[in-house]
Amino acid sequence: MLELNFNPFPEIQTERLILRKLTSDDKEDLFEMRSNPDVMKYIPRPLAVTIDDALTHLEMSLKLLQNNEAVNWAIQEKGGTKMIGSIGIFNILKEHYRAEIGYILNPKWHGRGIMDEALKSVIVFGFENMKLHSIEALIDPDNSASAKLLEKNKFRKEGYYKENCFFEGRFLDSGVYSIVKGIDYLK
Repeated sequence: MLELNFNPFPEIQTERLILRKLTSDDKEDLFEMRSNPDVMKYIPRPLAVTIDDALTHLEMSLKLLQNNEAVNWAIQEKGGTKMIGSIGIFNILKEHYRAEIGYILNPKWHGRGIMDEALKSVIVFGFENMKLHSIEALIDPDNSASAKLLEKNKFRKEGYYKENCFFEGRFLDSGVYSIVKGIDYLK
């Protein structure tokens, strides 16, 4: 079974990015993303209405981190001070060496390869540091940009859950993508 410890926090640096620990100073940047209907279009979570909504989400992420149940990084450009997105590993099934990955990016940074760079580094972290065997992503089947990003990074479409998520009075479908160490990911 996996033994996880995210203390000290596992900061990751890439060519252009710093993936760092979320802090309360990120609440305005998080609010900007989670209150934007275009950003949240494919994420079945309520829109943030106030800064406190974003702070509540941030505090939940930090509690999961403290309990070694999930790890979520703020994405920041090197030389920058603003959180431009986040990416995390959660829903960790220790006994199965499997976890889920999720991400969000401020639209001002779309089309620059930011999330591709962040995703690549977090996949490496998941397999090499956390010792995961597989990583999955559940996405809205209409989110073609996310599907392309996952496929570019060797995730395979494994399945389709019909109406597996109930949100705002309706049932939603999910596309299931996965990458497996030793099959899809070779290091």
